[in-house]
Amino acid sequence: MIHYFEGQLGHTFVIIAFVTSMLSAYAYFKGRNQDKEWTTFASKIFYVHVFSIIGIIGTLFYLITNHYFEYHYVFSHSSKLLPIYYQISCFWEGQEGSFLLWMFWNAILGVILIRTNNFWKAPVMFVVALTQVFLASMILGVVIFDIKLGSSPFMLLREVIDAPIFKTNPNFIPEDGNGLNPLLQNYWMVIHPPTLFLGFATTVIPFAYCIGGLLIGKNKEWIRPALPWAQFSAMILGVGILMGAYWAYETLNFGGYWNWDPVENAIYVPWLVLVASIHVMIAYKKSGSALKISMILVVASFLLVLYATFLTRSGILGNSSVHSFTDLGLSGQLLIYLLVFIALSIAFIVKRWKDIPSTKEETSPYSREFWIFMGAAVLCLMAFQVLAGTSIPVYNQVAELFGFELNMAPATDTYSAYSLPQLILSVLLAILSGTGQFFWWKKMDGKKLKEELRTPFLISLVISGLIIVIGKITEPYYVILLIACIYSIVANSKVFIGIAKSNIKLSGGSITHIGVALMLVGILFSSGYSKILSTNYTSMVWSSEFPEEVNKDNLLLFINEPRQMDEYSMIYRGIRKDTREDGFVDQNELTPTINPLKVVRKSERGTDTLTLINPENSYFEVEYHTEEGKQFTLFPRVQINTAMDMIVYSPDIKRKVNADMYTHVRTFPDPDQEPDWSEPQEIKVKIGDQFFINDYVATLERMEPVSNVEGTPLSSGDIAVKAVINLQGEYKDYDAEPVFVIRNKEYVGRIDDQVNDLAFRVSIQNILPQENAVVLAYQTTQKDWIIMEAVKKPWINLLWIGTFLLVIGFIVAIRRRYLEFVRMRDKGVEA
Repeated sequence: MIHYFEGQLGHTFVIIAFVTSMLSAYAYFKGRNQDKEWTTFASKIFYVHVFSIIGIIGTLFYLITNHYFEYHYVFSHSSKLLPIYYQISCFWEGQEGSFLLWMFWNAILGVILIRTNNFWKAPVMFVVALTQVFLASMILGVVIFDIKLGSSPFMLLREVIDAPIFKTNPNFIPEDGNGLNPLLQNYWMVIHPPTLFLGFATTVIPFAYCIGGLLIGKNKEWIRPALPWAQFSAMILGVGILMGAYWAYETLNFGGYWNWDPVENAIYVPWLVLVASIHVMIAYKKSGSALKISMILVVASFLLVLYATFLTRSGILGNSSVHSFTDLGLSGQLLIYLLVFIALSIAFIVKRWKDIPSTKEETSPYSREFWIFMGAAVLCLMAFQVLAGTSIPVYNQVAELFGFELNMAPATDTYSAYSLPQLILSVLLAILSGTGQFFWWKKMDGKKLKEELRTPFLISLVISGLIIVIGKITEPYYVILLIACIYSIVANSKVFIGIAKSNIKLSGGSITHIGVALMLVGILFSSGYSKILSTNYTSMVWSSEFPEEVNKDNLLLFINEPRQMDEYSMIYRGIRKDTREDGFVDQNELTPTINPLKVVRKSERGTDTLTLINPENSYFEVEYHTEEGKQFTLFPRVQINTAMDMIVYSPDIKRKVNADMYTHVRTFPDPDQEPDWSEPQEIKVKIGDQFFINDYVATLERMEPVSNVEGTPLSSGDIAVKAVINLQGEYKDYDAEPVFVIRNKEYVGRIDDQVNDLAFRVSIQNILPQENAVVLAYQTTQKDWIIMEAVKKPWINLLWIGTFLLVIGFIVAIRRRYLEFVRMRDKGVEA
């Protein structure tokens, strides 16, 4: 039965959200000059808008969690096997859900703005509501005069897919959905997208204050309320980006956390510009200079978020990114969204340009403004450098519009294209962040600056020298970056100690800069000095389909055969399934049941029914042994997703204080492919005899009758006997139990038994009662194997510690700026 009502309810909520966003935007515009009547009306309408968004979200969650696969969005992104936390991820996997998430955060932020800032309510909320108009239009899903406006998440499957089944059976509902992309089946994908979209949403607030200020002629007053929001936005967006990096580190198989993918770059660029805008806004608050630059950077950071949205959702990056969205036919709408806000921003800035105050004095190199401008300039340069390369597909498209072909190809050497230029600019950034902080809390001249810098500089050289010698750092670029980062850490630490003695509330900047420098050191070591432990010294090529470096950096491991790798001895133990009751369990011990989530395990303790945690996943158990006798086990993952025709490998990581041991499997034998068995070999044995099968010592323990044979119903005249054969493996014993069936005293059936770990199967060919013996036949095949890479990533924890400090620094700074705004607001200064 198709659940029409739920979909129609959801679509009604979408229409309400769209209409109320337009109404509230109009009403806020009318009330921009403190018209209470219009503003109150607009706020009421906006609350209806918020309610309708919650209605959309609730309805979509209801469809997903109840597995209503007649809806295209639910069918495309969910399945019955997904745990509830991944069903939540299904919500924002698709474009429609991600736009909805963005709308939700905008709505929540709008409510906060309505309730915290009465004076700025109307002009700021006008801009916020206007963004909601465009976001709501993206999920409207209507066609007006043959123009498609948005894509609704409440479309029925038959309305989207033109499949023959719907012509014969319009009410056809699939039994199950496609499920969640295996790459997104990670706990970071439950929390990373909401964080990132909160970051997206927050960028509209400083933008809204800026445009709102220009709208009502408060050309400079907008800075104070906008600043804490800009800091909050930079913090959340930064955390969201780093969560994505950590997800890539834990889930993807490229061996790192950043791959300069266009989708990654698209959100890194606005974050850099946003951070630059914060610094310039602070400079304006201190000295009254750089108001115009503040405006331009604040506006640019929001427009770059819209540009990133256009890049990732228009399909324009389809050939250059591994994880951009496909075009839902909304690229034109996205472009209009971007162009409208560009035009709106330019129009307001141009209109007020002459009225915007500016300073004509030259900035002294011994002033805080100089160092802040330099830092902001470097941040913008970093952003431009990445943006220029990432936009290559856009250049090609624009050229096509004008009738000629550029055919520019995105860079394949990401080190030269991105890493090296960013590394060089990071050196400048570290030096500026270390030196500029001294101007922040003290007045400086040349002599005093030298005195202040002398000690940090000397300490930095000593520490850097020790690290360079101990860490054997020889690459000149890395040496320079390390010295610059250590200098930034030491200099900012000195500033922090000085500030903490007087007023620790002012220490946000120094903490943040220490965090950034630590992150750079962590990136330097973990990326620049990663050590491949699984180097292939055999000169064999594992696969001609692998790139050369993959064949060179990966090892072949056969099951239960130790392999020496650097200081570790490694043993591959076989494939495991993750169970709720007993953790990782040998796959060979498990028998499937009708319920795909339940399996039966037969062991010495008896028979257990176990529950699988995500049955689509399998895990390779790999033991590591050190020369000191220590041991740890890793479980890199594979998921063979037939619905999406994907095989996804994800690494497992052993985390230590000074390094991560990063392990992931490249490939393993196709589980659906029948192995090549050797010709059968027969052997006659008696009970208690020892013999060899595939070089393993075997003993025929006993022969015993059986009354039930799995998969073979026995009648009253049938006789079934099994041989119990014990085999001594490298690390444990196995039992093989082939069965011999005599039906109606005439027909013979042989049911072999297979021991996968020892790569053989055995059957009973004949029973010789007169000799008290049996004839066994066994065949061997290739032992189970994996090809895997192991990488040691030194000091990667500095990257994560630096991230933590970055967040702490932002929190301290946000609190300070917000309290400052509240004090001024309560005094009525903002009005």
